[in-house]
Amino acid sequence: MVTRSKRMKALLAKAPGKKALPLPEAVALLKQFNTTKFDQSVEIAIRLGIDPKQADQNVRGSIVLPHGLGKTLRVVVFAKGDKVEEAKAAGADEVGGPELAEKIKAGWTDFDVCIAAPDMMGVVGPLGKILGPRGLMPSPRAGTVTMDIGRVVREYKAGKVEFRNDAGGVVHAVVGKLSFDAQQLVENIKSFIDHVLSIKPTAVRGQYIKSIAISATMSPSVRVQAA
Repeated sequence: MVTRSKRMKALLAKAPGKKALPLPEAVALLKQFNTTKFDQSVEIAIRLGIDPKQADQNVRGSIVLPHGLGKTLRVVVFAKGDKVEEAKAAGADEVGGPELAEKIKAGWTDFDVCIAAPDMMGVVGPLGKILGPRGLMPSPRAGTVTMDIGRVVREYKAGKVEFRNDAGGVVHAVVGKLSFDAQQLVENIKSFIDHVLSIKPTAVRGQYIKSIAISATMSPSVRVQAA
């Protein structure tokens, strides 16, 4: 049996249930849930009309949000030669090669993003069992295996968000902090929704976006109108 705190019960009383609201109204309501002592992250969940078992229907990508995430991502880079200085100059928190791989094998995963130059994948590949389950494995499709190290590091430092649908066909992502002003949240969320719409797989038939909900770390979810 699930028990709810008095705080959560009070917030649920304000929530509109399954009724979907226009985005500005949904954000305004969500900001009323800012009743904790810490700055809650705001998340979005988009349920898609895709078949996740079909490779040509999976949705994956990344976007730099207009107002960032409200936190600085910790970025590590696998590189050698002049790419090392390029990564450091762009703001990478740690740059290395085999020695960085050994550090990760020993259990260190205190970072949010892992980027690799293509010529370092021989070193990074064996880390798949560690980085993969944490969503940290560099991937050409996600743009984290690249020769353009400096640009990609700067993008993540500016608030770039990676996403991919889960086994249920839902895309989840952090889109800001509850301390952001309402307009900043609206713009971040709209940019994310528009981007997901723009990468609709051609194999998908019928309704693409089934539902959208936003929530904060310790709040009920609020449904958002898809159009």
